[in-house]
Amino acid sequence: MFNNKDKPPPDNQNDLGVFRPAKGSAKVIIGNGVKFKGEITNADEVQVDGNADVTVNTDNLVVGGQGVLKGTIDSCNADIWGKVDGVLKISGNLTIQEQGIVNGTIEYANLQIKLGGKIAGDIKVSEKVKKISDAQKNNTHSLQDSIKEEKN
Repeated sequence: MFNNKDKPPPDNQNDLGVFRPAKGSAKVIIGNGVKFKGEITNADEVQVDGNADVTVNTDNLVVGGQGVLKGTIDSCNADIWGKVDGVLKISGNLTIQEQGIVNGTIEYANLQIKLGGKIAGDIKVSEKVKKISDAQKNNTHSLQDSIKEEKN
């Protein structure tokens, strides 16, 4: 009556376990009222709703309306609703929302500031990708010339 004859034995090779995080789920949340000081690396997403003095390396950064972030920030994208002060290097999109305030040394690829958002400091647009017009000016060889050079 209580035998487990109907159940197959567990297959441990295919069992990933309930505690193994899914890929892309490396998320850090610093909650409202929390003070944190330190370093965050290799995070897919960091959300700051409290007060943080950190060095951050992440794919996506969100600073909530009550969030205060100070430090060195290296991120692909950043969405700022609160206050950020420090060295920011944003390789993708930096979005400053209506109540967002960003101060410091700021480098970004794309910038969007909503009405009411503020940005101040040493601001620089990163130019990792060359414009096609610049590449054409520097390239005086034609494709046919390049092929001839490779054959020789």
